[in-house]
Amino acid sequence: MAGLVMLEMLPRAWFLFLFPLFLLFRYYYCFTVNGKTGKGQQRESRLPPSPPVLPIIGHLHLVGSLPHVSLRDLAARHGCDGLMLLRLGAVPALVVSSPRAAEAVLRTHDHVFASRPRSMVADIILYGSSDIAFAPYGEHWRQAKKLLTNHVLSVKKVESLRTVAMEEVSMVMAKINEAAAVGGVMDMSKLLKSFTCDIACRIVSGEYFLKEGRRKLFQELTSETSHLLGGFNMEKFYPTLARVGVGLLKKNISAKAERVKNRWDDLLDKVIDDHDSKDKSMLDYNCGNFIDILLSIQMEYGLTREHMKALLIDVLFGSIETMSNTLEFTLAEIVRSPRLIGKLQEEVRSIIPKGQELVSEADINKMAYLRAVIKESLRLHPVAPLLAPHLAMADCNIDGYMVPAKTHVLINVWAIGRDSSCWEDAEEFIPERFIDEGSDVGVNFKGNDFQLLPFGAGRRMCPGINLGIATVELMLANLMHHFDWELPLGVERKDINMTESEPRVTATLSRAEEGSRREAEAQDGQGNAKTKDTKEREGEVDSPGKALAEAASAAPARALPGQPALPGQLARC
Repeated sequence: MAGLVMLEMLPRAWFLFLFPLFLLFRYYYCFTVNGKTGKGQQRESRLPPSPPVLPIIGHLHLVGSLPHVSLRDLAARHGCDGLMLLRLGAVPALVVSSPRAAEAVLRTHDHVFASRPRSMVADIILYGSSDIAFAPYGEHWRQAKKLLTNHVLSVKKVESLRTVAMEEVSMVMAKINEAAAVGGVMDMSKLLKSFTCDIACRIVSGEYFLKEGRRKLFQELTSETSHLLGGFNMEKFYPTLARVGVGLLKKNISAKAERVKNRWDDLLDKVIDDHDSKDKSMLDYNCGNFIDILLSIQMEYGLTREHMKALLIDVLFGSIETMSNTLEFTLAEIVRSPRLIGKLQEEVRSIIPKGQELVSEADINKMAYLRAVIKESLRLHPVAPLLAPHLAMADCNIDGYMVPAKTHVLINVWAIGRDSSCWEDAEEFIPERFIDEGSDVGVNFKGNDFQLLPFGAGRRMCPGINLGIATVELMLANLMHHFDWELPLGVERKDINMTESEPRVTATLSRAEEGSRREAEAQDGQGNAKTKDTKEREGEVDSPGKALAEAASAAPARALPGQPALPGQLARC
């Protein structure tokens, strides 16, 4: 019996011994014999330039806890024309770090790079990647995007959600006023996250996810799913090993993904069932309720329950990530600059008529500086520093370099937004660059200007851009209209950590009293802008602000567990 056991174990032992040797030989052959790493040699072989590579791990050891920063630095040393080829484990990855290279991928050769790499985690959580964000390019993806664009995220549908957005903004203003009445301390990051969560849930289902603890469950699931899809999972860098299940790799990752997927099933099935139990004539198609819309066109598009749930997860994640991250980073940038606060508040408050409680979307159309502030925030702090990875579906020549089929493409929009060859004072927060006589007055983030790509471009551009930006504008305008913002005593601009991870903004609130406002007057470029204090004393403004918000960014920046997170610092596009 012992001999039989030994014989059964022998093949496994030989496999465990020989497989690493096979990998060593494979990488040695590919990168030492065939793959030349020097820039001149690689130009001859027509591969993009690459740093020296190690066996098995490739270039993974060169990527730190903030991948977009590491990749920007690597590209500066080893790249050429904004292109650099890396080997991340077993995965070839083209890193794009310049507007010219991004245009080549997202416009000139968009048809070649429009697909996504398959992900075992996405296949599990997103029902075979039947969503839009992770679905491979093909007929299913085209039909799903058409459905979402025409029926769910169209300009007309976004406009129909104005009432929902105004109601949510009004409730946030009331919460801040309550804290201000007693001089309380408010975690603005938590408040903004709750706001974006609530508005996303109302947009999707027409109601809050409050009953049966659904809101808490939803928030837990968004966090866990983000870590799985966006964190360091070995299956991303060794997909073949994950598929065959070497060691505990497949079991461990798939088990976690299955648990999250099952919890999503429980939550979304209950929500969909609540709507499906209605009389079909009662489905609220016209009000923009996403679930009712999907149920009403289910037969037309042949939607299964799994397809619907995958699309709902996409919409929920996309809206929450875009809105909450943009609001938090924008607010953090605002409180660092008294000059910026004064100029922004002057614009907002000069446009709103006396007695009007809330800023409306019609008012925002007149606020050029507000929109410039948001645009500048997205330049320096894009929602996802690395866009979700693209996949080369065929060999492609870019600027004389050959990009092989099946190469993953990582577009570093964080690096592009800070490219000093494109932007004057690239590391500085200067909204004025986008207005009046600014150097970049005509630049927008709608996918036409490749130096500013927070939402991507081309076929894979984020379809929810209109919804996300409209909500951010509405919330930010009302925060500036109702409250004054400044740093607490003893906190300086340099003390605020603006590292690209999870921003954290807290606010100390107190009732504003005459004479206790900011002593320093915020100045515009000519030094003649009046603060709200001055205008109130001169009787020019009916004071809408009932609170003084002393805001500061707290908690050191931290990377998500398990980073580097290369193919998954998610852009939900």
